[in-house]
Amino acid sequence: MTATDHALELVHAAARAASDKLAQKIVAFDVSEQLAITDAFVIASATNDRQVKAIVDAVEDALREIGAKPIRREGERDGRWVLIDYGEVVVHVQHEEERDFYALERLWRDCPAIALPADVTSPQR
Repeated sequence: MTATDHALELVHAAARAASDKLAQKIVAFDVSEQLAITDAFVIASATNDRQVKAIVDAVEDALREIGAKPIRREGERDGRWVLIDYGEVVVHVQHEEERDFYALERLWRDCPAIALPADVTSPQR
């Protein structure tokens, strides 16, 4: 099984919204073969807690515009790693220190990467 077209639409919208708020190292993985609970992960990082919140707000606004509502949100109070669960897609927005420490890419490296739209920029630090 692969990620659904709807899941890919959510991934692309989330990645664009994160990019608009200057998120770094934006990547997406198709985890549908590994997990029964979701189709895809989007991972993005930020340099500070305020930027994490701005990215989270932008992702939620963009996905709300296309009719998606989060099932749950975790980590918002600390602003270091916020997880937004949309059912088919889970968006992780991490402070760069958490991103380096937890290395989610390493954990999911066997899953296929999802190509992001050309207009998604992902500055590397």
